[in-house]
Amino acid sequence: MIYGAFRERGIAKFAASAVLFAAVSLLAAACGGEESGGSSGEETARTAPAGETSAGGVEQDGLSPAEATVGPDESSAMMPAGGEEPDPAQPPPENPPRGVETFEAGTNDIVEGEVEYERTPPANGDHAALWQNCGFYDEPVRDENAVHSLDHGAVWITYDPRLPRAEVESLLPYGEQRYVLVSPYPGQSAPVIATSWRNQLRLDGAEDPRLDQFVEQFRVTETAPLSGNGCTGGVGDPAP
Repeated sequence: MIYGAFRERGIAKFAASAVLFAAVSLLAAACGGEESGGSSGEETARTAPAGETSAGGVEQDGLSPAEATVGPDESSAMMPAGGEEPDPAQPPPENPPRGVETFEAGTNDIVEGEVEYERTPPANGDHAALWQNCGFYDEPVRDENAVHSLDHGAVWITYDPRLPRAEVESLLPYGEQRYVLVSPYPGQSAPVIATSWRNQLRLDGAEDPRLDQFVEQFRVTETAPLSGNGCTGGVGDPAP
């Protein structure tokens, strides 16, 4: 099912004087430059001193998972996938696994064709109109579809195709869980990587206990703009 992302836009108020407008603009800038975004939320994360880390993991660009919110350019106005109401979202964890990186908000627009993402596997950004159905895949899936799944609150577990077969098999049960997508990812920089919208954890193997913690804490979190909007009815046929 193809659906469009809708963005709420404020309606300009009655015209005020240029002097008053400038004064309000300066005041807003002094308070951090926040702007009203309707239901899309605002980015409220602080900028941490260089080298500072959160209690649970590594901070990226001064953000920690608990501080990340839906960004002002991310649309959270959703049409329920399959006509079903979204699943309830959970708040982001205050004590995430050690090593989690949290990235700045961007946009989550529906686009055609390929997207040049900032990192691999991608953790957020514009994406295809259809999401990747959650489940276990033994072949790579398309980034643009997987990112749409992340936008719905899924956790995407990717593994190096050279991972020992026994470790790959240990990932099979994750594919049976709701809102979890598992697939190989050639060329990734770690044996196993767990990704949710704007959060990522690189692991040395499938047996690392932090993987379970990441899945439980980052699946269907409020950080994902369309969190809870389903992970079935898209594209792809996961392994039975």
